[in-house]
Amino acid sequence: MIVSDTLRAGGPALPVLEAAGVMKAYGGVQALKGVDFALFGGEVHALCGENGSGKSTMLKILSAQIAPDAGTISMNGAAVSMRNPVESLAAGISMVTQERTLVSELSVGENVLLGPRKPRSRWGIDWRATRQRAREALDALDCDADVDDLVQNLPPGQAQLVEIARALTNDTKVLILDEPTSSLSAHEVDSLFRAMRALRERGVATVFISHRTQEVFEISDRLTVLRDGRLVSTGVAADYSPTRLVSDMLGRELSAFVPPPEYQTSADAVLSLDALSVRGKFSDVSLSVGKGEIVGIAGLVGAGHSEVLETIFGLHQREAGRIIIGGKAVSIKDAPAAIRAGIGFVPGDRKVGGLVLDMSVLENALMARTSTATRWARPRSASSVAFVEQCVADFSIVTESLDTPVVRLSGGNQQKVLISKWIGTNPSILLLDEPTRGVDVGAKAEIYRILLAQRDAGLSIVISSSEAPELLTLCDRIVVMHAGRVAGTLHKHEADEGAIFRLAMGHVQ
Repeated sequence: MIVSDTLRAGGPALPVLEAAGVMKAYGGVQALKGVDFALFGGEVHALCGENGSGKSTMLKILSAQIAPDAGTISMNGAAVSMRNPVESLAAGISMVTQERTLVSELSVGENVLLGPRKPRSRWGIDWRATRQRAREALDALDCDADVDDLVQNLPPGQAQLVEIARALTNDTKVLILDEPTSSLSAHEVDSLFRAMRALRERGVATVFISHRTQEVFEISDRLTVLRDGRLVSTGVAADYSPTRLVSDMLGRELSAFVPPPEYQTSADAVLSLDALSVRGKFSDVSLSVGKGEIVGIAGLVGAGHSEVLETIFGLHQREAGRIIIGGKAVSIKDAPAAIRAGIGFVPGDRKVGGLVLDMSVLENALMARTSTATRWARPRSASSVAFVEQCVADFSIVTESLDTPVVRLSGGNQQKVLISKWIGTNPSILLLDEPTRGVDVGAKAEIYRILLAQRDAGLSIVISSSEAPELLTLCDRIVVMHAGRVAGTLHKHEADEGAIFRLAMGHVQ
């Protein structure tokens, strides 16, 4: 009997981990306002809420990364005072954060058993036993990463699984996963969920954060919803509907999203790729994008879809083929050349190559414009400030002021600042890699409306996304890649998740 059934019948006597009346403030901002949270052994408990609702702050308190201003933390009914993550780990609480903590210069096996957890013999570290234990931890997650390979060589999905494997090598009683699926392929998510179910059978309690509501309902026994730092609701997941969950998160019902009409094919392509190839990344990729069209590129992890966008933007040097803009072949060797050619690029990780977190909203939004401006340009001119103010209003960016550092904004608002940065260059082509990764359901809908409004204004858009529903919602055509090559192209009227998946698995049209 899983924990949700037990709870209906009266429930376990004591939570394995419990927070009562927890409060936390940062400066004048109250992040948590008297929140209660109870986690029972053998359950997967989803912590839900918009970015900025207090979820991450609660996880940091539960794992002793920060201390609450008020309230108590208990384990098995006894109050505990964990002063740091080392003491939290000793108590059996392991957390996998959104920020990578792997040591890139060490091997996979060394990272899985980092620190005192490495097996030892009388001659020191037992490397054979280290590799064997690391292999067992990875196999439990169906991760085929080579234990002797350096972490810096791993794709993001495998690196995330290595982080989780490391957390499980501790004598874990409570596993905290903060958006663990954001960089995983569908296959890797399935492997993770199998491991989470196995942990549940062993009595391990898991706290799980995901902005994908279908994942919340697929894996969770119970869920708790926070909004604006307050507890809104908690209960058995089966008692919630997706509509109720979203309503609890937002404090309102999400307005219906109206899919865009099917694109009317333009005779003239704004962007064309002709047999484009980059050694070791992708080969013979051809596609075209018309004025005011959104084209999606789909594929499993490692298929090359992200690298295609990076190459168009000059981050990889093409081995063969042509990039054609406005009917003319162009040579784009770096990002400044791409910007001059009228291309903007929103990378898959906004914190790497997208935003400078310590700089202000204003500075980030104008960064791409000022990087190509003349030395006589005035970044804080009245027209520049007016542009950013208009973006803040039009895109519903929540910020105290234009001078607020973007690090203080939620993930969704950071992403909207990043999109503003490129719209400010007045591009003819906008490339977006995973445009809604790590943003909540409300911000995702707002980003969709921003992109569709730009499309209606004539902007040509290319989106790479691991979320098939996102591509089906936004795109007029979807190019699907497998193993670095185009497996097929789907028009809006013929595209569905099954068709995308079949092509991504190599069933070429």
